[in-house]
Amino acid sequence: MDLLNTLVDKGLRRELPTREEALAVLATSDDDLLDVVAAAGKVRRHWFGRRVKLNYLVNLKSGLCPEDCSYCSQRLGSTAGILKYTWLKPDEASKAASAGLAGGAKRVCLVASGRGPTDRDVDRVSETIKTIKEQNEGVEVCACLGLLSDGQAERLREAGADAYNHNLNTSEGTYADITTTHTYADRVDTVQKAHAAGLSACSGLIAGMGESDEDLVDVVYSLRELDPDSVPVNFLIPFEGTPLAKEWNLTPQRCLRILAMVRFVCPDVEVRIAGGREVHLRTMQPLALHLANSIFLGDYLTSEGQAGKADLEMIADAGFEVEGADQVTLPEHRATAGGGCGSHESAGCGSQESAGCGSQESAGCGTAESAGCGSHESAGCGSHEGGGVCGTAAGAPANEPRPDLVAVRRRGAGTDLAPNA
Repeated sequence: MDLLNTLVDKGLRRELPTREEALAVLATSDDDLLDVVAAAGKVRRHWFGRRVKLNYLVNLKSGLCPEDCSYCSQRLGSTAGILKYTWLKPDEASKAASAGLAGGAKRVCLVASGRGPTDRDVDRVSETIKTIKEQNEGVEVCACLGLLSDGQAERLREAGADAYNHNLNTSEGTYADITTTHTYADRVDTVQKAHAAGLSACSGLIAGMGESDEDLVDVVYSLRELDPDSVPVNFLIPFEGTPLAKEWNLTPQRCLRILAMVRFVCPDVEVRIAGGREVHLRTMQPLALHLANSIFLGDYLTSEGQAGKADLEMIADAGFEVEGADQVTLPEHRATAGGGCGSHESAGCGSQESAGCGSQESAGCGTAESAGCGSHESAGCGSHEGGGVCGTAAGAPANEPRPDLVAVRRRGAGTDLAPNA
């Protein structure tokens, strides 16, 4: 297919596809799906080989958020029966993090619900970061605390944070339909603050909220222009008790096409399969590893994910390997430039026009109120009867609602039970 050959060539050169080409990927037929995966897989392997980076979420403070993000089980007015608790103590958070690190994770994502941290909250999280770093040599720490005020990103960096997550989630044109208590511009501003403080930017999207193909392309092109080092791709989990509970718009094939489009537009960036992979990709999860080079291990913020052991078996069975703590995730041209491609001539990216990367203006992940470190609160099959990869119910069409796959997290951080790592 000429389209795919063109996209592979552009991906290997870090050249931005046209919007028409990106839309064409989303419009491909199921008959062409394996060709699309194979093409995007060439780009993924060129920049990241067969390595899979594992990330682990620790929900430092769960529920009772004042923001009204429609997709979130922790939102204002949510009636979802999730765990609700206030700040974990540093030792508690470090113990939770250790479970994920023991399972092979190299990055810990510290998330807290709320509009944004107070200065006292930043002190709390800074102490937690220091404790985790002291007890786990070489670990990466990403914070996701919501909208940052002046000076807070610098304080997190001084405490040892490596990255800050703040997702764009959806296109600027449709953002107000999803959230009214803060703006798209607020999100951009927060990651600008993080980037300016020397933190690695992590910013992604949520698919499946009723958006159009054009909306998906818009948000991914905005991310490319804003140039985060990692792009988490979440697939909406329609939590009962939230406004989007009835939005079951995704099939495994649709998810794969979205991931392929993201890879073509952001070829040399860490593309992470985040919330919802178990619910929407189901038995097609191994194919997604040919597109993304990063996943979350075990459970998410307020919902269960696939058991960590099953994640590791899936990676090995698909012919991939877990990225080691001594390996650098990003390609050399991004890592040596401080992470970003942007329009930085020193990074070898060339101009905006030739590279399509845009400026340093960063993207945002919204408040940790909902989106956590790119997980968006996702659910999964968890360790149901052993925690294997989930499939569809016998005879169930692929695009039918599957509330049976949405399980509220009842273990790990904030509980007395061992985590699912």
